[in-house]
Amino acid sequence: MNTENKVREEICRVGESLFRRGYTVGTAGNISAKLNDGWLITPTDACLGNLIPENIAKVNLQGEWISGDKPSKTLRLHQGIYKNNDSVNCVLHTHSTWLVLLTLTGVWSNEAILPPIVPYQVMKVGRIPLIDYAKPGAQQVAERVTELATSVKGVMLERLGPVVWGASVSQASFILEELEETAKLWLNSGANIPPLSDEAVNELCNTFNCQW
Repeated sequence: MNTENKVREEICRVGESLFRRGYTVGTAGNISAKLNDGWLITPTDACLGNLIPENIAKVNLQGEWISGDKPSKTLRLHQGIYKNNDSVNCVLHTHSTWLVLLTLTGVWSNEAILPPIVPYQVMKVGRIPLIDYAKPGAQQVAERVTELATSVKGVMLERLGPVVWGASVSQASFILEELEETAKLWLNSGANIPPLSDEAVNELCNTFNCQW
């Protein structure tokens, strides 16, 4: 199996896993991955729970749709992240319940939607900023996320859901899962968990080479 086919299979495997465990529902969410000659991205209005490898859209380096079903309308957002951060090989967007609920009830701050409350949140996810609401696929959102692509591992789109990126499809999914679990902890506590101290956060960042 060549590299592109392996990536197609990984997108389908991760999409099915996220859908089965309730990280996304219906036809919400999308996954893309970088190739040497362009990008793969899940089709518009596709269900992540039953993706077919050969139907995943492919676009070339100029952003032109060349095969598969019609690309997701979030393609421009994904492309901006890739172009501004060479280390990114996957961008993942879902409408995860706890994270969307967080934006409806009130985030911790616009600069960090959640306080640093557990070590793995700091180590694996880091600070996630809020992007103010705009309609799905809005150009201004894509531009803002592109600006942030090198300074954080993801953003939270108000009322829509998280967009996270990583070195592989699986790694991006791990970041998403840790972020969603932290939101669940925070909201189930009544948003009443004291954050880790600055000293504790700095110790984690220095020890594990991470950034808050």
